[in-house]
Amino acid sequence: MEKQIVYVLTNPAMPNIVKIGKTTQSDVSIRMSQLYSTGVPLPFECAYAVEVEDCSKVETALHIAFDPSRVNPKREFFNIEPEQAIAILKLLGNKEVTPQVNESLNRDVTEAEKDSAKKAKKRPQMNYQEMGIEIGSILEYIEDSSITVEVISNKKILYNNEEMSLTRATKEILGLDYAVQPARHWLYNGKSLRDLYDETYSLEEI
Repeated sequence: MEKQIVYVLTNPAMPNIVKIGKTTQSDVSIRMSQLYSTGVPLPFECAYAVEVEDCSKVETALHIAFDPSRVNPKREFFNIEPEQAIAILKLLGNKEVTPQVNESLNRDVTEAEKDSAKKAKKRPQMNYQEMGIEIGSILEYIEDSSITVEVISNKKILYNNEEMSLTRATKEILGLDYAVQPARHWLYNGKSLRDLYDETYSLEEI
């Protein structure tokens, strides 16, 4: 029986957007080459890919789950963080095949194109003062306003009386064992940190 795959792709030219799609093992190279067309300025990267029993069923379930965040009703792009889809796929999938999908994605990508993608991804880490957040400010967890952290330096916060990064605090709150982009989970004075970040650090010229 042919292996079926559901994947989560990101693209440095489209920050905060992920593509959720499906393919089969025999078609994965063809499918990945189709994605990098003349209308896409930079190659995609696979954040996560996994074998599933029924790729159409799993893909449809993910599309329904994230439909409120769908960018275009006729496209498979969603305004979510990769880990939101990855968390579900880890529960539904079997064998991870991320390296194989990335290999297919990169097969026809030149070194110059790879360098352009790396440059585009080099937006800096959050610096709270650069984002207009002063030391001593309180950040509020967006899913539960009773959970807060205190900004104690340009890059560190205080959570449960322990100094740490906002990424680590977010992982602990969500109970995750993999990297997470924390900005979308926090508010400063009622405004999303992701919006503040995007306003402060625009995508570099490609």
